[in-house]
Amino acid sequence: MAEILVLVDHVDGEVKKVTLELLTLANRLGEAAAVWVGPGYENAKDRLGEYGAGKVYVAADEELASYVVAPKAALLAQLVNEKSPAAVLVAATAEGKEIAGRLAVKTGSGVLTDVVDVTDGFVAEHSIFGGGIIAHAKVRTGTPVIAVRPNSVAPEAAAATPAEEQVSVALSDADKGARIVEKVVQEKGERPDLTEAAIVVSGGRGVGGAENFSIIEGLADSLGAAVGASRAATDAGWYPHSFQVGQTGKTVSPQLYIAVGISGAIQHRAGMQTSKTIVAINKDPEAPIFELVDYGIVGDLFQVAPQLTEEISKRK
Repeated sequence: MAEILVLVDHVDGEVKKVTLELLTLANRLGEAAAVWVGPGYENAKDRLGEYGAGKVYVAADEELASYVVAPKAALLAQLVNEKSPAAVLVAATAEGKEIAGRLAVKTGSGVLTDVVDVTDGFVAEHSIFGGGIIAHAKVRTGTPVIAVRPNSVAPEAAAATPAEEQVSVALSDADKGARIVEKVVQEKGERPDLTEAAIVVSGGRGVGGAENFSIIEGLADSLGAAVGASRAATDAGWYPHSFQVGQTGKTVSPQLYIAVGISGAIQHRAGMQTSKTIVAINKDPEAPIFELVDYGIVGDLFQVAPQLTEEISKRK
């Protein structure tokens, strides 16, 4: 089967969930070959093998992680020229999409971004206009470079013992044009990361104000969940924009998604509609969110959410 390169998204050796999704997708289409850039590989190789990386190209030179984006694109371009893979998969993050664009230019290939699935023949699926339309596209020139939206594919363990190949790349002056001079680690609370959480509780316009988001946080904490917010809530300044779920925010796909006081505009639905189980609390029985849910509660969130939190806490 054809080899498919997967760029590993990691922070200091901690593999991001989106990489496991990409490995799962790559193994459906061919043979997954992970590409590791920077230090920390020893701490991550078992994780990569657990999710089916049959091979890992390891570029452990710390210098490659000292510059912004360009070295990763240069290394991938070199591997594309040397190994002739069937495709290259990267995460459709801000960094991943820039790498994809640079790689496509370097290799004379077509590039597809914000892909939600890839089928046989490397036909990519796009969810556009807030999920209202599904479009399909295929690269016609060169090696397909595909940026896949996080939380689009359910990661599946497929144990493998990766063959390791050490690789290196000579960086040009242009590749060294932007150096990383400082890294600031954002403090993380006790709640799980929004894009990787198994349970997400989100609040919307119906919450009524920043001071009422404590209700959302209380329910989330009782479930060990992450907190999200609709665009209406973040635009109003009630909750930070980094927690926005939706087409212009983050895409989540947890096992359980609870929408509290969210009407269910198409923009929001685009960011959470692939959740496995969806529950909504809204006082408007005609709210669009009820078209999507598995369970709907028509009622005042200021009564329902605290009662739900109390009942969950009793069962711990």
